[in-house]
Amino acid sequence: LIFLGVGREDGAEDVAWLVGRITKLRIFEDGAGRMQRSLLDTGGEALVISQFTLYGSLKKGNRPSFNRAALPDQAVPLYEQFVAELSAALGQSVPTGCFGAHMDIEAHNDGPVTLVVDSKERDF
Repeated sequence: LIFLGVGREDGAEDVAWLVGRITKLRIFEDGAGRMQRSLLDTGGEALVISQFTLYGSLKKGNRPSFNRAALPDQAVPLYEQFVAELSAALGQSVPTGCFGAHMDIEAHNDGPVTLVVDSKERDF
């Protein structure tokens, strides 16, 4: 499950980097129980949900600010590009939520792995 937030400073290069990083992350267990396999290695699937609230800032006051999130005219094309590039990398159509809609998402986490992958913090 990929929650994708698009920021005001994001562009096509960020999309390409994210797709490469996410598909190659070794976060799935091998036969020995070690995280040695990637999404590409497993032939796994992904579901992409737009999530502008990932850019929420709590620095000031008691209400989150979403000023760093991209507006829909910028975010929608990058979201669609991400889905298209991820689909191409995985060799299968990637299902998505409805961009900008209020959705009820149920997730069942099987294991201790939840990661933030930020294209603006590539050094880790």
